[in-house]
Amino acid sequence: MQKLKKCSYYLIFATIHDVLKAEKRLKEKGLAIELMPIPRNLSSDCGSCIRLDDEIESAMACMGGIKVEKRYMFDGKEYIALNLEQGCEPPSASS
Repeated sequence: MQKLKKCSYYLIFATIHDVLKAEKRLKEKGLAIELMPIPRNLSSDCGSCIRLDDEIESAMACMGGIKVEKRYMFDGKEYIALNLEQGCEPPSASS
């Protein structure tokens, strides 16, 4: 039986203040998140990001005025940028 891959999501913010505000808000909502350094594949800058295994839609819904600069989905092989204007689905192959 083939095991399904589980994706994880990475939220990147412009400032550490936004990261910490988002962390607090997501934890208050009971979402399982991890504060971690931004993976080198995504940025050469030092910084922190928030990783979550699922519930990306719920996480984005509780951001309120906190601006998420970039979002990525990691499928176990590569990071896929998610379009902030088009929800949480990866871009299709035709776009």
